[in-house]
Amino acid sequence: MAAPSIPNLNSLRGRSGLRRGRGRALATDPDAPDEDAQDARDKIIRQTDGDASNSRLSAVALGYLQDDYATCFLQGETPRRYPLINRGTYVRTSAIDRLVDQFLSTTLDAHSPHTSAAPVAQIVSLGAGSDTRFFRLSPTRRHALLYHELDFIDNVQAKLSAIHSNPQLQDMIPAMNISPDKNSLLSPNYNLHAIDLRQLAGDTPSSIPNLRSDLPTLLLSECCLCYVPPSTATQILSYFVNQIPSASLATVLYEPIRPYDSFGKTMITNLASRGIELQTVKRYYSLAAQRDRLNKAGFVTGQGARDVEQIYYGHEWVSATERERVERLEWLDEVEEWKLLASHYCVAWAWRDPESATVFSDAWKHVNGAYTAKEAPDDDIM
Repeated sequence: MAAPSIPNLNSLRGRSGLRRGRGRALATDPDAPDEDAQDARDKIIRQTDGDASNSRLSAVALGYLQDDYATCFLQGETPRRYPLINRGTYVRTSAIDRLVDQFLSTTLDAHSPHTSAAPVAQIVSLGAGSDTRFFRLSPTRRHALLYHELDFIDNVQAKLSAIHSNPQLQDMIPAMNISPDKNSLLSPNYNLHAIDLRQLAGDTPSSIPNLRSDLPTLLLSECCLCYVPPSTATQILSYFVNQIPSASLATVLYEPIRPYDSFGKTMITNLASRGIELQTVKRYYSLAAQRDRLNKAGFVTGQGARDVEQIYYGHEWVSATERERVERLEWLDEVEEWKLLASHYCVAWAWRDPESATVFSDAWKHVNGAYTAKEAPDDDIM
């Protein structure tokens, strides 16, 4: 649940992970009490944030992505990932960036120049880890946005430490207030919360300070909700549906799919050998299953999903010119392996616009995420 991603495009090869993972996974003692076993699993998830930074740094250093803040949350030598890992990082990041940018263009840019002290839109990043998205925004957008990041306390404290030691980052957060126990940061525009997302499930969920119920809100989850049971993942989404009952609300998920074919079975087995359990992948195993889950969770106005292969080779996501630029950055001689890996991860998005607003219907009206012929084999699995 911490972390925007899991080791994905290289985990099948026994190499260092795509997104998250400091060091090797810890084995869980089968004879340990359930609480100790859960703590061990949580530690593995918490530790995956280092690999997230490493993979992003690798992609940035080679020119796949532009990120002036990627080095702020990781000390040491810039790592070098394998080409298919760099490409996977590029596709995931650029696809989510597109959906976020279109939301902000519809909400924030319509109010530009923004002169009010109050934000006009909200983003909530689940398991944000060392993500740099807030800091990559333009000053105008940061000023008009209310941004929340939620993660385990260890990851929050590491991020707070990095912010505290970097004057450039501090200057981007006006009226910053760090709690005495260093478990949270609150400000008019950027908020960092130490919250185990499972605390949002159940009958008496935790509250999120500064969360607004009246703003158009986008939830981001990059391989985060797949760490908890399907019922818990649904409850977490329902928490926000219930907390923001009348404003436009949407979500963007990045998750593994297709665990039932031979490649998918190997993927699940190899991740499990690292102590990483993908608890939702068998329930939400296809693009259609992802759309359906989001519809049932309350995002009823529209749903879409595409796998990473479709995004990379789809002209509406990556132009031919941009794809040529990416492919010139480094030689990739494992094209078929890349396509196979990319077909087992997806970006899914969905939204609920009330009758009085069309925020996401306008923002994402040209993003086609409907069923395609490529999905037909998935229909025969279950």
